[in-house]
Amino acid sequence: MRLDEYLSADATTLAGLVAGKEVTAAELLALARERADQVNPKINAIVRTLDEVADARAVESLEGPYAGVPFLVKDLAQEYAGFPTTSGSRSLEHDVADEHALLTQRLLDAGTVIFGKTNTPEFGAKGITEDELLGRARNPWNLDHTPGGSSGGSGAAVAAGIVPAAGANDGGGSIRIPAACNGLVGLKLSRGLTPYGPQTSESMFGMVTQGVVSRTVRDTAGLLDAVAGAPTRYAAYVAARPEPFLEGLDQAPARLRIGFTTASAINPDPDPEAIAAVEKAAALLTQLGHEVEPVAPPHDDEALARDFLTIWFAQLHGQITAIKRRLGSPDSAFAADSLAVAEIGRSAGVGALFQALDNVNLYIRALADFHDRYDLLLTPTLAKPPLKVGSVDTPPLLQKASRVIAKVHAGKLLNATGVLDQLITDNLGWVPYTQLANLTGRPAISVPLHWTTSGLPLGVQFVGPLGSDRLLVRLAAQLEEAQPWFHRYAALDPALTP
Repeated sequence: MRLDEYLSADATTLAGLVAGKEVTAAELLALARERADQVNPKINAIVRTLDEVADARAVESLEGPYAGVPFLVKDLAQEYAGFPTTSGSRSLEHDVADEHALLTQRLLDAGTVIFGKTNTPEFGAKGITEDELLGRARNPWNLDHTPGGSSGGSGAAVAAGIVPAAGANDGGGSIRIPAACNGLVGLKLSRGLTPYGPQTSESMFGMVTQGVVSRTVRDTAGLLDAVAGAPTRYAAYVAARPEPFLEGLDQAPARLRIGFTTASAINPDPDPEAIAAVEKAAALLTQLGHEVEPVAPPHDDEALARDFLTIWFAQLHGQITAIKRRLGSPDSAFAADSLAVAEIGRSAGVGALFQALDNVNLYIRALADFHDRYDLLLTPTLAKPPLKVGSVDTPPLLQKASRVIAKVHAGKLLNATGVLDQLITDNLGWVPYTQLANLTGRPAISVPLHWTTSGLPLGVQFVGPLGSDRLLVRLAAQLEEAQPWFHRYAALDPALTP
């Protein structure tokens, strides 16, 4: 197989070629590495290679629906035994996993050949992938822009053709944001459909789900079929495996009633490209026979943002405290931004956390009322095109001040400065639409239906009621058939673009 042929194939096609003995797993691994050698120095997507274990695995007799397909996992909550999972933090740089994460094990059971780990910001705390330890990841469509986050390394690797799909996870949009930034499919499943652990149980009070980013709907469907299902040791998970996603994928959904909006209290002036993305999607849906109409947002996204960040900051405080206790890591092992927001979480107290968690019920009820009237909610995935790399860097002076404030436990003083409002604007203002699905536990998918006039992807998002994951996949497949996107490729090397 030639490299241009590898770039022209999704994971499903590659698996079929291996099964038919037209190509070997070792040959595919060599092609994936060849592509990585060409593009990874430009995009910084892969931050750790697993060469010896991948080489050994590629010559084994592999079984499973994706036997022999090269794959990458995220360097956050997707542990590979014998290697550190840094979560983008110096504090975990030497924290070697003693067993695979359950998601990693299921990907291996599906036959994939995992040969590296992908870039992520510290603790997955940002919608960009720019990190003191792992460096800045860049968007293969335009290297001056971010691939999103926190699964930005995986998104960049897939968009650049290193692998057809890669591991990702989503606590506030971290599958959908990089999918939208890189022209990919990204599905955040309903709470309880994908496994966490065994290192931890549910993260962020159940807001985080595991998954993948891919270039085709069928790859997303098939890979999620391979990993979905409850681990038996965690009571929070569903009791049975979901109905298969891949089965019946070619069956278009019945006529749907879809409400769409671009409104946001956090960002009352979304970019015209984001508005155009939704309007074009609404027109396409109408052509396909669905009933589509504009609606008001079903929730107050500014209030939701405050509750989301209150929960996020509190859990980050707990996470950093646990790492310090377990490994003895000093403050210098953590980024200043992480220390600052963890201190905000500490100083807010347990009462603020429990109030935010209690408020989640308000958003669940509001979204359920919306879904009593509409099958799906359509929004932009991003309020503006992918940001410029470095555009939301914390100034050095503020970083120094943050470290001092964290050290002397002056979080209440930090809160009094209005820093929370600034954090909402800076970190959620360009992605105000994604946190709703995480807080409510509902499924949501980003599909690549729009490219800006400057050539950057900008996806649209569908949010469904609890358990509508299969419906979202079938709708995405219908949209993919009506407006194909697989032929689009990040032109890092035009000579190799299929």
